[in-house]
Amino acid sequence: MGASSNQEKELDQWERALQEKLAELQLCQKEQNLQSCFPCKKLLECPLRDAYVKAVYESMNKGSGGGFEF
Repeated sequence: MGASSNQEKELDQWERALQEKLAELQLCQKEQNLQSCFPCKKLLECPLRDAYVKAVYESMNKGSGGGFEF
């Protein structure tokens, strides 16, 4: 068992979801040849980015609820 196995065990469900959404977002950026989402025309309407932002928030509050609005 390597270090990555131990690290995976330490991740909770919200952290795993965050890592998954981050990988999806980074793949999209790579496919679009972008360094970030900001130059993308779909920035404000992107379901991938919205899901990533939601996963970030949920990883911070560990599912304790509450709203998240700008």
